[in-house]
Amino acid sequence: MQYSQYSGFIVLILIFAVMYFLVIRPQKKQQQKHAQTLKQLQKGDHVTTIGRLHGIVDDINEEEKTVTLDCDGIYLVFDLNAVAKVTTRVSDTKEETSKDTTSKEDSETKKD
Repeated sequence: MQYSQYSGFIVLILIFAVMYFLVIRPQKKQQQKHAQTLKQLQKGDHVTTIGRLHGIVDDINEEEKTVTLDCDGIYLVFDLNAVAKVTTRVSDTKEETSKDTTSKEDSETKKD
C-alpha cells in the first residue's frame, strides 16, 4: 500500500529530471554561447541577423544594446539580440592575411 503512495511522486520527479536534461539544460547552454558571441562582437565582423540579413558590424552601442550593420552601403540599426550568428570575425581575417603574406614571403625566399 505504501508503494502506491510513493510511486506517483517518484514518477513526477523522474519526469522533471528528464525535462531538465532534454529541454532546460541545452537551452541554457545555447543562451550562454549566444551571450558569449555577443560579448566578443567587434567592428568589422560579418554577421547574420535573425531575419537572415547579412551585414558587417559598423558600430556597437553597449548602453542602448544596439548594433549598426553596413549592408552594402545601407546602415541599419538592430537590437543586439537580433544578431543570430557571426559568420566571419575580424581577428580570423587578420590571421588569414598574415598567414598568406608569410607563405608568400617564404616562397619568394625559396626561389632566390
